[in-house]
Amino acid sequence: MDSDYKTSDDIFQCVMCGDCCKGFGGTYVTDEDIEKIANFIQCDPIEFRAKFCDKSGSKYVLSQSETGRCIFFDDKKQCTIHSVKPRMCRSWPFIQTVVTHPENWDTMANSCHGMKKEVAYETLRHIVSEKIKKDNGSAQS
Repeated sequence: MDSDYKTSDDIFQCVMCGDCCKGFGGTYVTDEDIEKIANFIQCDPIEFRAKFCDKSGSKYVLSQSETGRCIFFDDKKQCTIHSVKPRMCRSWPFIQTVVTHPENWDTMANSCHGMKKEVAYETLRHIVSEKIKKDNGSAQS
């Protein structure tokens, strides 16, 4: 890997704009995510699903506010559940599709000012794969 980019921090630095908190598809939440968030906001998980989630096929996604952002995004405070944010949010933008289709990175970067554009595909594959491995290893600990 011949590149100036070696780590995930070299190709992504969150600028806290909240743009990843809006848009098509919503934020999928696992049962574990729901438990953590519900506990954090002191809500019963069943009530949480009814009040803060929508169904997308057989899965739950966090509801969106009238601004089109996640219901837990506040323009002043930003993510109000940051310490217990869903796995999908914690992973962004280091997702499996970038390993399989690195050309998606620049498309994603068009909406995310914290992502470096025009990173060589092999460099992307390597960094994203390593980040996913590291995050999955720490999630199992």
